[in-house]
Amino acid sequence: MHKTKNLLVVSFALFSLFFGAGNLLLPPLLGYNSGDNWFWVAFGFMITAVIIPIIGILAHAKLQGTLYDFGKKVSPIFSVTYCILIYIIAIAIPSPRTAAATHEIAIHPYFETSPLLTSAIYFALVLVFVLNRSKIISLIGKYLTPIIVIILLAVIGIGLLSSEMSTQVVTLETPALALGILEGYQTFDAIGAVVVGAVIIVSINLRIDASFEEKRELIKKSGWIAGLGLFVIYAGLISVGAYFGSEININNELSNDMQRANLLRGISIASLGTFGNTILSILISLACFTTAVGIIAGTADYFKGLLNNSQTVYIVTAIMASVLGIIVGQLDFNSIVVIAIPVLLCVYPITIVLILLNILPDHFATPKVFKAVVLVTFIFSLPDVIGFVSPSQTIIDIIAIIPLAKYSFGWVLPALATCLGIGLFQKKSKA
Repeated sequence: MHKTKNLLVVSFALFSLFFGAGNLLLPPLLGYNSGDNWFWVAFGFMITAVIIPIIGILAHAKLQGTLYDFGKKVSPIFSVTYCILIYIIAIAIPSPRTAAATHEIAIHPYFETSPLLTSAIYFALVLVFVLNRSKIISLIGKYLTPIIVIILLAVIGIGLLSSEMSTQVVTLETPALALGILEGYQTFDAIGAVVVGAVIIVSINLRIDASFEEKRELIKKSGWIAGLGLFVIYAGLISVGAYFGSEININNELSNDMQRANLLRGISIASLGTFGNTILSILISLACFTTAVGIIAGTADYFKGLLNNSQTVYIVTAIMASVLGIIVGQLDFNSIVVIAIPVLLCVYPITIVLILLNILPDHFATPKVFKAVVLVTFIFSLPDVIGFVSPSQTIIDIIAIIPLAKYSFGWVLPALATCLGIGLFQKKSKA
């Protein structure tokens, strides 16, 4: 009985902490813009928004450590640098973005208050929860996530049943699969897997008395359950945007910076009525709030461990992260998405390869493989970043030479070739 209860609680906690990073606003507009291409766009989205993050949780089940353990085979200096960078990114972009999402869909339609006020109150409450972190997994798993899942399934089900099941014919500039993969970056779920997964590990250690093997099985099973939930919700929201979005008369609003919130709110009102929109507002607030708590708690945990396990460092870090959240969180959701693109093009590929390498057997994924693959991934992802920030003719020519680089995946084949090449060379050397 206790095992089943723990499994459900951890599964719900994982699902909610992944899903709440403002990600509710991403899939409907993706489906709306992709039209009849929505299936392949959704397939690509699942790769980076569901499959890779769940593999990240499986890697956590194997390591049962911290974010530092994900990169330590490259080198201690790299791992510390990577951790600091990831945590700074986490509290500077996805955490504040949850406040922006909450304001745009849960506060702005009802109250004429400023985004700054919303952000200030929001992160004040987040700070309270972070300073009482031992209760995070229980509160999220027992109460918040079941409500979130039920309401989302209602929005998706009624929305699809209410539509005539027809999509707009849309011509995409980027291939549908590639578009979905890149849009999946914006969920930050792969980064969430390595950051928030560590929070779950700490919470499990605080609340569940079990052996290493028992905890590994619990985390693995919970990861798969959470992954299934993410798959159903994300695919459902993309399909609703594709099939039902065209029936919503909000074309004028779709041109402004709140297009994601306007579309989702329109779908909610059309499918569930005004009451449904109110319910959705509560949903957004709860989902986003839990993610912000998880991100800031994970960041404070890391710096606490880095600096002699000082509780003072934990508190100061939590306060600083909350203040940063207030400052960035007053921006609109779309602006934060645009700011995130070059950061994600650099950090997401490295995070993906670290997740995949950590799930491989230790005899294959040796320190040499880690070092080489991460270095190659970094080098071949740079043209994507520079090309987005400052697209000079030289960079354009380089991107034209590298396979898949025009889709921002120039790092994939070189990283794969490096991994297989060094792995096979090591095997022959030992033989």
